[in-house]
Amino acid sequence: MTPGREHFDAASLLARIESIPTTHWHLRPRLVMGSATFFDAFSALSLAFALPVLTGLWRLSPQRVGVLIAIAYVGQLAGAFLFTWMAEKFGRVPSATVAVTIMAVMSFGCAWANGFYALLACRLVQGIGIGGEMPVAAAYISELSQARGRGRFFLVYEIIFPAGLMATGQVGAWLVPALGWKAIFLIGAIPCCVIAVLLARLPESPRWLIARGRAAEAEAIVKQMEASVGAGARLGAGPEINREALGRPTRWSEPLSDFYRRRTLIVWALWACAYFVANSLNNWMPSLYTGVYHLGLRPSLRAASLTNVAQVILVLICAFSIDRIGRRNWTLACFLVCAVLLAILGITGARTALSVVILGTLSYGVIGSANAVLYLYTPEVYPTRMRAIGTGMATAWLRLASAAGPTLVGFMVGHGGVATVFQVFAAISILGALAAGGMIETRRRPLEAIAP
Repeated sequence: MTPGREHFDAASLLARIESIPTTHWHLRPRLVMGSATFFDAFSALSLAFALPVLTGLWRLSPQRVGVLIAIAYVGQLAGAFLFTWMAEKFGRVPSATVAVTIMAVMSFGCAWANGFYALLACRLVQGIGIGGEMPVAAAYISELSQARGRGRFFLVYEIIFPAGLMATGQVGAWLVPALGWKAIFLIGAIPCCVIAVLLARLPESPRWLIARGRAAEAEAIVKQMEASVGAGARLGAGPEINREALGRPTRWSEPLSDFYRRRTLIVWALWACAYFVANSLNNWMPSLYTGVYHLGLRPSLRAASLTNVAQVILVLICAFSIDRIGRRNWTLACFLVCAVLLAILGITGARTALSVVILGTLSYGVIGSANAVLYLYTPEVYPTRMRAIGTGMATAWLRLASAAGPTLVGFMVGHGGVATVFQVFAAISILGALAAGGMIETRRRPLEAIAP
């Protein structure tokens, strides 16, 4: 096949992908990858609901609690780089499969841990799988969608992540007091084993296959997609394709090239600010309720689980309005609202558990919906040849911020008090709002038009 013919076929295939509406064919990849993402969330948060028991059982200091929370994010940082490299080289599907397998095995390891250092090691390795699954899944789901309605298509999938966090809260609030802390890890391990098998059987991303020059395999998948529409389906014109870009190799340095540098720095800042606040709140809330406000174990876990209920509600609203409101406007508004709510807590001193339950829950729900939009937005601003790498680099800042945040909270709770924590969170939210002001708008634009 000549180079010109290869580019023509690639452009034609991409146009056909854009012309195919969402059908039952899309259901299985979204359901299976969504199930993996659900248990990614479950695995990420499970420790938070074991910690109120482990703190007393193993006599953990606030500093050790912070380290236990943070160590998983160190593993996630490594996983984000490792698995996005694998996704570009070997494909989205096998990379996600290996990541979920690691999550499953190490969930069993966490349940069998008999002390601080054993659990620390298991959470570190489990974090590698957790950190690898999400950016690869985000790239995969984004590549199956078309320009019109991509926001809704993606966020209906993405709502599964906060649903997983919500389920962890509801299950943890009931399971841990009834069956002990080990149960929360076992309940996450067993389904992951089944999901890993289902993941391995998914079709590969046709956009990735096109980018790798595997046009015949891509066309076979596109034909399956077209067949799901039925006979007589009309193909659209498709996006304008930069034919030279189709032949470019994947380069790790390209996200910081002249064309992409500003986009990259903005998404890095957004991920760092959003998750510094969100994961610090999410992981520390159960321990704050028991240790600072002296609530009982079950009321503490139930109160903490409300944060994820709020997030699911707001992400659901976001999913059905994001293609009208736009990525930039929603994200900017979320950071500003979150800053106001957290500033109120910081200024008033967060004196009562009720004030923290109400304002902390609302703050997390708001910033949590912005997090979902970041998983939509980040893959959109990079081309297929580096979509997983660009997303992985961005989520690396999630891991760094999520490791630093809980550790800093542990220090501040021990030395400065709870009000200081919320004041710092409000300041970080303001920085996030400044970064959101620099976002480009991507709604209703084909991926190939956004990122050549």
